[in-house]
Amino acid sequence: MSAVSRTPRLLDHLVLPVTDLATARERYAQLGFTVAADALHPFGTENACVFFADKTYLEPLGIAKREECEAAALAGNVFVARDQAYRFRRGHDGFSAIVLSSDDAAADHARFHKAGISAGEMLEFSRPMKLPDGSQATGSFRLAFAADLRSPDFFFFTCQRVAPLPSDRSALETHANGVIGLSEVVLSEPNPTDFQYILQEAVDEREVSAHSFGMDIETRNGGKISVLNQAGMSGFFGRKTPGHSRGLRGRAVVFKVADLSATEQLLTANAVSFTRKDNRLIVPETPGQGVIFAFGE
Repeated sequence: MSAVSRTPRLLDHLVLPVTDLATARERYAQLGFTVAADALHPFGTENACVFFADKTYLEPLGIAKREECEAAALAGNVFVARDQAYRFRRGHDGFSAIVLSSDDAAADHARFHKAGISAGEMLEFSRPMKLPDGSQATGSFRLAFAADLRSPDFFFFTCQRVAPLPSDRSALETHANGVIGLSEVVLSEPNPTDFQYILQEAVDEREVSAHSFGMDIETRNGGKISVLNQAGMSGFFGRKTPGHSRGLRGRAVVFKVADLSATEQLLTANAVSFTRKDNRLIVPETPGQGVIFAFGE
């Protein structure tokens, strides 16, 4: 595929493994987020999503039925197998995958195979979702997976909505903390440009901005994916990564808010620990929130 024919993908959502949804829900509520009802996947995992006005979202992911998860992984379900591997290596709270939108996951799957980064067979499934008004809808999805063998703790996939859920999620997209969307997704790696190729293929974008702290790549809806080295993590988030083994690691999510002072007031009122750095509020990891959350205008 030529550079001319590429169109950068929309950032769709982030997969955030959690020990259990109850703990995650309590933590997200403390942070001022509106959380959707629990929803069960047909292969044993469950989620409680946090939707934003820019049409991105977070997917806190829990284990509902361990036996079903294990059976699905053995049967070749890449989503579940990668989640189980992540939990084994990194624990039950974290950040394991970036998801990009797709109009044709089958074409993405073929493209990933050709590029040598396919993580396995496509996955197609349907699941119900309870809406704020109490009604229920069913969505159908098709996923295509990409990964790098040098990076066992992180992967990418594209998501095609074969039967989309209802688009009016305004009640779920309104948050007490004032968050309106995602502005940056942050990974870390000692030598970020070693993983330039898989980011370019996952986002379907050739343009990458390399700098002394790492590299950035832009998605079509304005969400930036950054890969930072140790100096970058320390400089931007005040967080060192001593002894960081090689491979991409999910580190932080940066949210865009309407009024940072109002966000700060809410976090303070809810006894959330944070620091202020470079006009951002930095909230460290804690149970139910496995990575750094940062809030900025």
